[in-house]
This record gives sequence, C-alpha cells and structure tokens, in this order.
Amino acid sequence: MSQGSFERIRVLIVEDNAHMSSILRTILQGFGVRSVIETRDAADAFELMRNANPDLALVDYMLGDVDGLEFTRLIRTASDSPNKYLPIVMVSGHTDRSKVFEAINAGVNEYLAKPVRPVDLYNRLVTLIEKPRRFVKTPGYFGPDRRRRQDPRYAGPFRRHGDKEEGKG
Repeated sequence: MSQGSFERIRVLIVEDNAHMSSILRTILQGFGVRSVIETRDAADAFELMRNANPDLALVDYMLGDVDGLEFTRLIRTASDSPNKYLPIVMVSGHTDRSKVFEAINAGVNEYLAKPVRPVDLYNRLVTLIEKPRRFVKTPGYFGPDRRRRQDPRYAGPFRRHGDKEEGKG
C-alpha cells in the first residue's frame, strides 16, 4: 500500500493518556492519515462516532469508567451503536495471553502491544483494509470471525470438537 492509500481514512483514537494519543496521531499522520479524532474516554467516543463516522478506531485497553473491552462490546452489541462493524484495534501494554483473548472475545479486529512500533501499526491497518474478516453472530458473540486461517482439511458444517453431528444429539 502506498502512503496516499491512507489519506481518506478517518481514525478515532480512544486513549486516556494524552502523550500516547499524540504518539499514535503522529504515527498515523506519518502514514498519510489526514483525519484523526482523539478522545480520552469511551462515553465521548461513542457520541463522537455519531458525527465523525470513523473508518476505524484505536482503543486503549485501560480507560476510565468504561474500559476498552466494554467500549468494544458496546460498539458490537448496543442497540444504539453508531457502527457495529467498526474495525477496532485494541492498543495495550497488557500482552499476556488472557488479556489478548479477552479482547478478541469482546470483538476487536486486531490487538497491538505497547510500546507501539510504527511498522506494527502499519501492518494492522493494511490487514484491516486488505484482508477484512467477515463478521459472525452467535448467542454469546458478535464481531469479526476469530479464526485467522481456514483449515483446508475441513469438509463439514461443524468446526469445533464439541459440536454435535447433524441429526444426532
């Protein structure tokens, strides 16, 4: 992707640390992003989305009253959500496996560890644009398909070991 590829993208940054938000803005501008909207908390972000209509959001894991996970869940499932399909990149200093899975299960598209390296952010953006994952709805989840790859050996309707076979159970 060329630098000009990002110039029409609108990015919402939801980050309570002003310095970190500034770093993210600077990196995005270096990629050619011209429209960056910043907010410090999730409640404001939810309202900003109604007018700003961002193309994607960079969301900090640890925010104030409503953390990044809850914000993601609200975007995905709230009846008044401005955009249930908004691509969300969770940005966090928490890199332990349980936190990453928690974010994925909340409905984030990508996870990015702090300190943020420009090359990593660039790769996440390219992935969101060039290889978007379809959204799935199950009784306990709505969001991007959590499976990263398709198994070429799979030939049936059930994907999980515990799925009941059709006609049985």
